[in-house]
Amino acid sequence: MTQPARIIFMGTPDFAVASLQALLEAGRTVVAVVTAPDRPSGRGLQLTPSPVKQAAVAAGIPVLQPEKLRDPVFLEQLAIYQADLQVVVAFRMLPEVVWAMPTIGTFNLHGSLLPQYRGASPINWTIINGETETGVTTFFIEKEIDTGQMVFQDIEPIHADDTAGTLHDRLMERGAALVVKTVLAIEAGEFPRIPQPNPADPKPAPKLHRENTQIDWNQPAHTVCNFVRGLSPYPTAWTLIDTERGRDKFFKIYAVSVANEAPDFAGEPGNAYSDGKKKIMIRAADAWLCVDVLQAEGKRRMTAEEFLRGNSL
Repeated sequence: MTQPARIIFMGTPDFAVASLQALLEAGRTVVAVVTAPDRPSGRGLQLTPSPVKQAAVAAGIPVLQPEKLRDPVFLEQLAIYQADLQVVVAFRMLPEVVWAMPTIGTFNLHGSLLPQYRGASPINWTIINGETETGVTTFFIEKEIDTGQMVFQDIEPIHADDTAGTLHDRLMERGAALVVKTVLAIEAGEFPRIPQPNPADPKPAPKLHRENTQIDWNQPAHTVCNFVRGLSPYPTAWTLIDTERGRDKFFKIYAVSVANEAPDFAGEPGNAYSDGKKKIMIRAADAWLCVDVLQAEGKRRMTAEEFLRGNSL
């Protein structure tokens, strides 16, 4: 291209804000932003703009907030900006009428090393599955989700103490730099289009919900540790623990560790033990695990010691 691309940016959460700000700091031409409609939030359920909308308004960029991406009014508004390129970071699945609109196309930033971990929650699943490295990928959107031709990738190690939260923050910054690199290469007309291979052992990254975030204490201790790390701080692993009153109580579990000292009985997977002062332990398949940080239903997040000061199991 002989001049900077006219860019429409699409995104909603904090993860996308870093990429938008990086594009603006690099002097790129963002002509409009598309994000989610304002949603009720907080105790007063006041309508709250998305993090991306807040960043766009602060930068003086026009904002579009369609409820439906096929809405003819929205499509007319989108076409008015005559974008050369659309950049998507943490947004909804786009219909072809949207992603095919720009003259160059639409590329997406994905939080994994494609073709592995296609899906809605790649950061979580890489930790849950015990990976030692992951990364970010930019690729052009095509009909099948997360399968388009890749432009660039960047690798990020996963540390033994990483949670989904810490890894999210590092990939957010690494991804923002990759978005700028991709835009500059496209504007220069020197960028690859690498077809994604079909892996022999594909690892999906499906959306997380209540049914697939419950801890299975029949798994080995290291597997449970990875599961909890991969869901902390959001959406958070959960379990039911028997209380002294003989009924199950719902707990979110934010952090666990292998116990240095175990109770003097073997216990079955899922059995809980507490010394009543500092420790809450739950038996996994092959070891006892200390519950280090938890949250009872209707309570705040706290350490096991804090919880036991006013509660018992």
